[in-house]
Amino acid sequence: MQIKLMLTAIIVSLGLLTACSQQSGEPYQNIPLSEFKEKMKDSDVVILDVRTPQETAQGKINGAIEIDYSSRDFDAKIRQLDKNKTYLVYCAVGSRSAAACDALSKKGFEKIYNLKGGYMGWKNAQ
Repeated sequence: MQIKLMLTAIIVSLGLLTACSQQSGEPYQNIPLSEFKEKMKDSDVVILDVRTPQETAQGKINGAIEIDYSSRDFDAKIRQLDKNKTYLVYCAVGSRSAAACDALSKKGFEKIYNLKGGYMGWKNAQ
């Protein structure tokens, strides 16, 4: 009986350690609009819009470069970006931009921020 309790305690402890390390080891940060706007003031920032051309035709954040996450050449285009810059990434509501942030992280980018609420949140706040 004591062995079962010890094994259960070890398994639970390992599970908690794994959960904690996953939370603190995110490859990017999801940030609110206020923080996104603050980071836009920095000189080494690139604002990255990962929506489709049809979506960006309806409006976008001033200064944003467009790289459609769903396009075939998305990977090729992000490989051309400067890894030393800070990237503020957004899409319509935040899902595609989160996936784009993951892709950037896998390519070695380290300063990546995803806008919570995406362009819809930006537009609604204006």
